[in-house]
Amino acid sequence: MKRDGATTSLWQHNLPDYQPKNQPFPADKVFDVIVVGGGITGLTTALLLRKSGKTCVLAEAQTLGFGTTGGTTAHLNTLLDTDYRTIAEDFGEENARLVADITREAINLVRNHVEQYGIACGFEELPGYVLAQDEKQARDLDEIVEASQNAGLLAELVPDAPAPLPFRRAAVFDRQAQFHPTQYLLALAKAFEDAGGTLLTDCRVTKLDEGDILTVDTPQGQLRARNLIYATHTPPGLNILHFRCGPYRSYVIAVTLADESQYPDALVYDMQEPYHYYRTQEVDGRRYLVVGGEDHKTGHEENTEACFRRLEAHVRAHFDVTSVDFRWSSQYFENTDGLPYIGHLPGAGDNVFVATGFSGNGMTWGTASAIVLNELIVTGGSRYRALFAPGRVKPVAGFTTFVKEQVEVAKDFFSGWFSQSDIESLAELSHDEARVVNYQGTSIALYKDEAGKLHAVSPTCPHAKCAVAWNASEKSWDCPCHGSRFSPDGEMLTAPARTDLSPVDIREKVQL
Repeated sequence: MKRDGATTSLWQHNLPDYQPKNQPFPADKVFDVIVVGGGITGLTTALLLRKSGKTCVLAEAQTLGFGTTGGTTAHLNTLLDTDYRTIAEDFGEENARLVADITREAINLVRNHVEQYGIACGFEELPGYVLAQDEKQARDLDEIVEASQNAGLLAELVPDAPAPLPFRRAAVFDRQAQFHPTQYLLALAKAFEDAGGTLLTDCRVTKLDEGDILTVDTPQGQLRARNLIYATHTPPGLNILHFRCGPYRSYVIAVTLADESQYPDALVYDMQEPYHYYRTQEVDGRRYLVVGGEDHKTGHEENTEACFRRLEAHVRAHFDVTSVDFRWSSQYFENTDGLPYIGHLPGAGDNVFVATGFSGNGMTWGTASAIVLNELIVTGGSRYRALFAPGRVKPVAGFTTFVKEQVEVAKDFFSGWFSQSDIESLAELSHDEARVVNYQGTSIALYKDEAGKLHAVSPTCPHAKCAVAWNASEKSWDCPCHGSRFSPDGEMLTAPARTDLSPVDIREKVQL
C-alpha cells in the first residue's frame, strides 16, 4: 500500500488481496453524493450513504489509505485528546455528554461493521489507562475522571496499570478499542462496491463548480452530484478552516519485546506534553508494541530523525526491546477549540460538506463524522449538528495577520534555467540531503538523492504562498502553514494545496 511518506508503517504489508474494481468512469451520471477522499472518513461515510439508499461515488487522489489512515496507531477512543473537563468548561456539560455519546456510537459502528462483514482486522475492545507521573498531573487526572463520569463514561482511579511505566496515579476508562486500520479500510471498500457504490482511485478532484448540481473536474473527466463531502483531512483550496486547524506530525515505532509480559493488554497513555501512547498489535501471529509521540508542528522540526531517536530511547528505557521493526510518522490537524469540524463547509453552498480537525483521534472522529454526515444528508438534521458545525468559530485574525505572525512569506518564484554546477557549489549537499538555497535572488528547494541526482522545485507552497521545509525522515517538503506536503520532485502528497510545487529546470548553462 502506498502512503504519503518514505517510511513504512505496520499497516502497509501483508494486506488482503482485495483491490478496488476497475470501474468505467461514470461521466454521464448525476450522483446523490460525491465523497472526496479514500481514508476511514470517506469510506465509512460512503458506505453509510449507500446503505441509506443514496447513489454515491468516492474519488481518491492516490490509493486507499494513502494518508493518515495508513499511518495511524489505530486507537479507538471515547477518551480524547481534549479531556471532558475541558469540553464541559468550554461547551457545557450537556455537550460533553453528546461527545461521549458520538464517540461510543463510533466504536459501536466499527464493531458492527466487523461483525456484519466478517472483517479480520484484529478488532478488540480494551480498557484505556491514563498515567499521571507527578502531583500536578495527578490533580488533573482526578478532575478528568470526575468530568468523564459526569459525561457518562465508565472511568475510575485504580492502583495498578498494565505497563512497566512509572506513575503516581492511574485511571482506567472502559470500552476503548483497537484494530488493524488498513485491513478494516479495504473491507469497507469491498462492502461499498458490493452495495453498488462507485470507487475511483488515482482520481484527484481539482476543481469544484457549485450549484444545485455540483460539477467537479478530475484527470479522468467530470463528476456530477447533488452533494459533495470533503473527507480529505483538510479541505482543498483556501478556506477559513485552514486558520482554525493547525497541522502537526506524530512519530510511531513498532517494536518486538523480549518479555511477553510487557505487552500491555490495554491502551495506555501518559500525560506528558506531548504525550506518549502505547498499545499491542498482533499481525500475522507476531506481537508488536506500538508507541507514538514526539509530536510537533508540521515543518517546525529541523531534525525529524531526532524525533525517532528520542522516541526509541524512551521506549528502550521502559521496555526490553529486541528489535525496532517499523517506524513512521503521520499528520493530523489540531482544532482551535477542542472539537472537530463536521458539517457544511463555510463559504460554500449548503450541499458542500467537510470533516476535519480530528486532533490525534482520527479513527474515532473519522467514523463519528460518517455518522453525522450521513444524518445531515439523508434526513437534513442531526442532534450533533450545532456542536460540530464548522462555522461555529469566528476567526480571530485575518489571512494577512496569520501569515505575518506564523510564517515568512516566500517571494514570487522566478522561472528560468539555472546552472547545475553553480547551484551544486552553492548548496554543497551530501547525498540524501535537502536545503532551501538562494541563487541569483531566487529561492530554490533542492534535494540530492542517494544516487547524487539533484531535484529542484520552488519552495513556495501554491496554497497560500508559504515557504516549505524539508522533512528528512519522510523525504518530503512540508508546509508549516496549513500542512500541504510534497514529494522531492514537487508532487502534491497532502492537501489543502491543489497543485504541485513549481519545478525548477537545472542545466549546465543558464539560458534565459
